[in-house]
Amino acid sequence: MTETRSDDPETLYAAPAKWVASGAGAQGNLFLTGRAGTGKTTMLRKFLAGAGDKAVVLAPTGVAAMNAGGQTIHSFFKLPPRLVEPGDIKRLRSTRLIKAVETVIIDEISMVRADMLDAIDRSLKLNRMSKRPFGGVRMILSGDLHQLPPVVSNSEAPILQDRYGGSYFFNAPAFKDAEFALLALKHVFRQEDPRFLALLGALRTGKVTPMDEAVLRSVVSSRSAVDASETHVVLTPNNANANRINQARLDGLKTRSKTFSAEVQGQFEEKAFPTEADLVLKEGARVMLIRNDPEGRWVNGSLAIVEGFSGKGVIVSIDGKAYEIEPSAWEKYRYDLEPETKKVKREVVGTFKQMPLRLAYAVTIHKAQGLTLDKVFIDFDSGMFAHGQAYVAFSRARTLEGLEISRELRPRDLVLDRDAFAFGKLETIEDTDAYLLAKFARDDSALI
Repeated sequence: MTETRSDDPETLYAAPAKWVASGAGAQGNLFLTGRAGTGKTTMLRKFLAGAGDKAVVLAPTGVAAMNAGGQTIHSFFKLPPRLVEPGDIKRLRSTRLIKAVETVIIDEISMVRADMLDAIDRSLKLNRMSKRPFGGVRMILSGDLHQLPPVVSNSEAPILQDRYGGSYFFNAPAFKDAEFALLALKHVFRQEDPRFLALLGALRTGKVTPMDEAVLRSVVSSRSAVDASETHVVLTPNNANANRINQARLDGLKTRSKTFSAEVQGQFEEKAFPTEADLVLKEGARVMLIRNDPEGRWVNGSLAIVEGFSGKGVIVSIDGKAYEIEPSAWEKYRYDLEPETKKVKREVVGTFKQMPLRLAYAVTIHKAQGLTLDKVFIDFDSGMFAHGQAYVAFSRARTLEGLEISRELRPRDLVLDRDAFAFGKLETIEDTDAYLLAKFARDDSALI
């Protein structure tokens, strides 16, 4: 195993990135994965930049599409919001766009079900009039199977099992036929403590050792979630509990308040709002910045205290320095084809303009995705955890010293769906301490 060291994802992963750029696997199809904090987003941006102006970015949900700067899979392919049947795949009104696309990037691929990837394959074949996998389009899929699972109802699960052998995207025949390459990033940039990294690895795989259990016992808190929210950000499985804690803290402040109302235009559904449409803030309230600052003074997830209100916005202090925060606009996109240049273009179809702030005493584990926090309290007493949620929650913390949990972990807290990793054998190309480069082995029974 080769040793590689660097503090920069682009430098550390330069060799596999070059291999990807030269056409990884058949058609250049790639599954990019890696544990939390390994630089997946950085590499995905690099691959998108390299794909040029004939690439589209898609995602399974409105929030994920907005975060990725793309469009939802459903709206791009005109698919129904239910189990997708073969009969749902129809010739699109304008096939010019589909024929012009050379690369499709799908973010948060772990949430994409087998019927959805199958539908994407069928639609691309039909509308591009090609029998090649995905109609000959290069597919780059990105996500972590240890984190966000697909949503499958009790009635849909047996149907997906019968048709595809499972509900995950890699269960779709198209994934096997398309001969994807795998790039698994290993180097964690978020945490450095070897004990914490070992614990996160154990939580990720569900194999907790006695040493890990001792570390977990050392971070059990005697405080309630509401009490802990005074100093830590409480991560909780559901919205209701997060809202209750945030409201309790806000009500406890006897200071000046102000309500900020969002401006919503065009197509922007409520469930994709990045923060409250009517955002109530008070002086002294702890808030989270939910947009990166172009000048690098704060990032998405930075914590701040509301110091006051100005004519334009909110005065906050971050690490003792005061800044004026003004409204930001989030955009919803739709892809179209530029008739003259034949280039793929992004059109804005909806906007949400609001203060890029959210109360930060408590936040759901789902909304904490991608964040790095200095002080985290994980609330295990408010509802059951889904597959991968415990790992997501723990991996938000930067250090063990900044981590508290509401009680000792029980086996049922580590919900892990073993089917999420049943994608067959791998043929290793290169395995270093920083990344694994491999190909998914073809099914020997498959017709070539």
